[in-house]
Amino acid sequence: MRVGVLGAGQLARMIALAGYPLGVDFIFLDPAQDACANKLGTHLHGAYDDPDLLAQLAEASDVVTYEFENVPADVAHFLATHTEVHPSPNALAVAQDRLVEKNYFHSIGIPTPDFAPIDSLADLTQAMETIGWPAIVKSRRMGYDGKGQAFIRTPDDLLQAWEAMAGVPAVVEAFVPFDREVSIIAARNPQGEIAFYPLSENLHKGGILRVSECLDGDPMQQQAEDYVTRLLEALDYVGVLALELFQVNGRLVANEFAPRVHNSGHWTIEGAETSQFENHLRAILSLPLGSTKPVGHAAMVNFIGGLPETAEVLAIEHAHLHLYDKAPRKGRKIAHATLRAESHEQLSAKLKTLSALADRVDDS
Repeated sequence: MRVGVLGAGQLARMIALAGYPLGVDFIFLDPAQDACANKLGTHLHGAYDDPDLLAQLAEASDVVTYEFENVPADVAHFLATHTEVHPSPNALAVAQDRLVEKNYFHSIGIPTPDFAPIDSLADLTQAMETIGWPAIVKSRRMGYDGKGQAFIRTPDDLLQAWEAMAGVPAVVEAFVPFDREVSIIAARNPQGEIAFYPLSENLHKGGILRVSECLDGDPMQQQAEDYVTRLLEALDYVGVLALELFQVNGRLVANEFAPRVHNSGHWTIEGAETSQFENHLRAILSLPLGSTKPVGHAAMVNFIGGLPETAEVLAIEHAHLHLYDKAPRKGRKIAHATLRAESHEQLSAKLKTLSALADRVDDS
């Protein structure tokens, strides 16, 4: 069995590492010569819309997937006419446009913060009369890890926020005074079988995820499962999906979804019976999904821009280091470590130690 992957970054790398024990081979299409997954399979080096490379990818793959949602949707549609593509191009298209995504959430009964489309400074000024202060302006497309966003607190911020969008279509969202940020990772196979992971509680800084902690038995689990089930079934989705949520006064509202494996699910590699990466492969290859049961208490810490000494990380009991084979660069995710413990108290102590290491080398 051979899986084609659009993108060859760290998520593709971890998908391939999960697939090797299952006897799966991989072929990656990525424009970067030094893409960090290219040692784990065949690397087609070139643009995502290169017709010759797409033909090679389709011919060589039993199924094609993708590691990030900014792959051109028309590329996924083209591939779907020649081979299986999971998740579907439709899911990709919905996730790529924040306005389309938010309207889709509302159409299936998933609440979001108040929002409005904006195409000009005049639109933004008028929208603020109903959105209220403070708010966040986001480009409709191509934003991730805090990019393509501007926070507005007063009318004096409006011009600078609109200029930060560089003239592209955008949305303005009401700022949600959330109690916490959580996400739910779920997998669905072609037979409609769904497997849910426990909620992850997430800590961001500068728009970049820093820490995710597994919350087995969280009181918001059922509500999150209800929302993600609606999304998976409405999209007839196949693969792993992450739904990011805000908890506000005992209620969840949706931020966005990622039609792929997700950073907040990295704890599953050592912290669950079956990792999100293996379950993604099981789903797209029409195999039974694996157990999502946690193995003890688990969490994940990202390393941004710099790395501590390997020995410092591995000196923490039940810490597992995952290097991405990426050169350090300001604001770049270059590794993560997972943690396991027998109790919440033990996990908290280990997280404090590991987070201190990450903060020391953080170059974001």
